[in-house]
Amino acid sequence: MKSSIPTLLSVIGLSVHATAFTTIPQLQSAALSSSSCTLLRAAELKPEPEGGEELTKMSSSLPDSRMKNMGPDEEEGVYNFWLTAKADGEKIKKLRVQTEKEASKNANFPGFRKGQIPPWAQPQMTRFAVQEAIIKTCEESLEAYGLESLSGSAGEVTVNEDIKDICQGYKSGDIPFTATYRGKFDSAVHAAMESPAEEQSPEDVVLDVEAVSE
Repeated sequence: MKSSIPTLLSVIGLSVHATAFTTIPQLQSAALSSSSCTLLRAAELKPEPEGGEELTKMSSSLPDSRMKNMGPDEEEGVYNFWLTAKADGEKIKKLRVQTEKEASKNANFPGFRKGQIPPWAQPQMTRFAVQEAIIKTCEESLEAYGLESLSGSAGEVTVNEDIKDICQGYKSGDIPFTATYRGKFDSAVHAAMESPAEEQSPEDVVLDVEAVSE
């Protein structure tokens, strides 16, 4: 994310919500594709990394997502994960409305009446909403794949595509993206999924037979 976003947010009194993840800047901008969907010019996704182990989802959330374990990190019990998913368009829309509503409470720009958001600030409102939606989607991926986030800066997520490019010309619809982050497997979740159901042997089955006299 470019520095102009937090600068604007500080002017209008908004702050990024405290979440399990924070985003860090991606220096390389993705090229724009010519395809469009609901007036969305989607940034071309970064290529999927080779190797890694495909993870099985633990829930029905994030139906169009995939997660790969790219191998252990230097810290014991920590792994590097690669995610591809879509930030839900309806969620982005709600966050966009919420962002502008909150911003208008403190907005006081020269040349504009109090509470009015200048046209030049609208794209930054959109980028903030998209960023928040992507962060929330990454948080959902933890539960979907039975993972635990790391605290502090260790829990940062890197969005591989440039947020500014992703939002270029965006009007509505889901936004596909890829991201990487470090995390741990939730041992309790995976143990519950891997434990086979106990099967009753014929000897364990007790038949309650009622004797019927003639």
